[in-house]
Amino acid sequence: MRHLLLALPFALLPLAAAQAHDDHDHEHGSLGAHEHGVASLNVALDGQTLELQIDSPAMNFVGFEHAAKSDADKAKVAAAKAELEKPIELFGLAAGACQVTKQELDSPLFGDHDHHKDEAHEHEHEHADADEHEHEHEHSDIEASYELSCKQADALKELDLSELFKRFPATHKVNVQLIGPSGQQGAELTAAQPRLSF
Repeated sequence: MRHLLLALPFALLPLAAAQAHDDHDHEHGSLGAHEHGVASLNVALDGQTLELQIDSPAMNFVGFEHAAKSDADKAKVAAAKAELEKPIELFGLAAGACQVTKQELDSPLFGDHDHHKDEAHEHEHEHADADEHEHEHEHSDIEASYELSCKQADALKELDLSELFKRFPATHKVNVQLIGPSGQQGAELTAAQPRLSF
């Protein structure tokens, strides 16, 4: 599914590293570093196929990173999951006449999903084992991957994260790496500057 995105972190690493060299928050880690308030988004547009992959600390989307035990916490997780199931709205893609063809939402907080990085530990295990495993996560992430087919891909002039920042206000910055018709580019998007041209 992520055949276009697989090359992204490597292709854009020098660009992103150069861009972040004066940002002390990035001195210690990689592009995938767990930093509250910051998410990473990879985007690739090839013909009519648009692929997106966002990786964020769970704190940004639900306000906590522990396993959801209370009804209130479970409701927050369900609400965040419901929002993440609307990529066209979250990423401002309405102009492209896009339809979601594949979608994967992945997090230890979702419970009913195996976290793909930890399948060997969690796969087919009973809830007790999963709970124990979740407690080992000091930092829980939420990952969402999408593949869309866009009939009017030429009309996709920009990525617009206004809705994402509005719906997840604890997300202050999204580090975007994008491959599109104009080539490769990277940018840090915020609520004040939520758009990046394709």
